[in-house]
Amino acid sequence: MNVTIKLVGVFNIGRFKEEVRKYPLGTSVREVIDDLQIPPPLLGIVLINDSHAAVDNPLSDGDSVCLLPFIDGG
Repeated sequence: MNVTIKLVGVFNIGRFKEEVRKYPLGTSVREVIDDLQIPPPLLGIVLINDSHAAVDNPLSDGDSVCLLPFIDGG
């Protein structure tokens, strides 16, 4: 299945901002995070098709996943 992956902030350093990737049917967001070697403690927000989602959500063909890091400041 084809999934569009969007990486925001520090996640796209040395990677990409947006890319369509192929994954097996039923792949979870967690598996995408592992595939991209994104440190889970840095992950702030997961969006699937512009809606908040959990890392254990399974993906479907044509889904768009956006991964945003925690924002530091104050």
